[in-house]
Amino acid sequence: MKSLKIGNLCASLPIVQGGMGVGISLSGLASAVAKEGGIGVISSAGLGVIYNEYSKDYREASIWGLKQELRKAREATKGIIGVNVMVAMSNFADMVRTAIAEKADIIFSGAGLPLNLPSFLTEGAKTKLAPIVSSARAAGLLCRKWWSEYRYTPDAIVVEGPKAGGHLGYKREQIDDELFSLEHIVPEVVAEVRNFEKEHDCHIPVIAGGGIYTGEDIYRIMELGADGVQMGTRFVTTDECDADPAFKQSYIDASEQDIEIIQSPVGMPGRAIHNSFLERVKEGLKRPKNCPFDCIKTCDVTHSPYCIMLALYNAFKGKLQNGYAFCGSNAWRAQKIQSVKELISSLCEEYEKLSIKEKFFGVK
Repeated sequence: MKSLKIGNLCASLPIVQGGMGVGISLSGLASAVAKEGGIGVISSAGLGVIYNEYSKDYREASIWGLKQELRKAREATKGIIGVNVMVAMSNFADMVRTAIAEKADIIFSGAGLPLNLPSFLTEGAKTKLAPIVSSARAAGLLCRKWWSEYRYTPDAIVVEGPKAGGHLGYKREQIDDELFSLEHIVPEVVAEVRNFEKEHDCHIPVIAGGGIYTGEDIYRIMELGADGVQMGTRFVTTDECDADPAFKQSYIDASEQDIEIIQSPVGMPGRAIHNSFLERVKEGLKRPKNCPFDCIKTCDVTHSPYCIMLALYNAFKGKLQNGYAFCGSNAWRAQKIQSVKELISSLCEEYEKLSIKEKFFGVK
């Protein structure tokens, strides 16, 4: 596989491990991926719940938690460590400032367009900024906005297709529309970004994610112009994933029919594994009494069937009767728990096999 260069950072593998909250990708998973030459990513979502023993104040605990996770990752590896910060989070600014102060290598930011992300950079800060978009139009808009407002170009851009896990940046009817498939939008985003590069004499790597599962998938999407890939679901069923074993087992036990699109309380569609909790939600048996965290800007407790933060935290802790597992479209394909090292080795092998076939035999 080719290396992935983001400014002065160089990952020997073009693989970014997707940030997965609540608690699914913390320092354990992120450092393991970084050790193997990929880019490990800590999710900042819900750290205030995970670290509530430090403080009952959700925002204080979130800041403390992110500092702890970044420091633990740094102790475990010299590799590249990033942080995922969702625009929709009410403590977005806190998490961005903390990631920069703690010298995270890169911030990945989606669930809304991070139009003001460069404004948080302090003098001498070396943290790279990578927005997550779902269309060429959004990529172009963001590039122009960052340049006109801050004279800053994105250090990388992640384009996420509708087969991704968790919250999706698509309308429900777009999720199965071929015009919005990753294979369709990657060349469009690449073309948009390359035009911007020519105008501003810079290089912005494009990283594609959403439904990428095998080494062959990596090869094919990079042949469409992507510089690297983002993979989340595939890393859940690893020894080093920070989730409870029951969470990982839910992937292994799932059938293709169990993967469903839900309407999240935050106002976006999401992809998850069907279970009894989601069944009770559909039956109208779940209703929060109050909002304990004020964690998402777009969540209205008066209309929410459940607290998404508690549901995802319960799932992270293995209490799936009171929560559910977000997942990508290929989660049902998981068959075993393996180490990150074994997984990456198999991805590289699959990639190289297809590369050789195409080079020597013209096989696609």
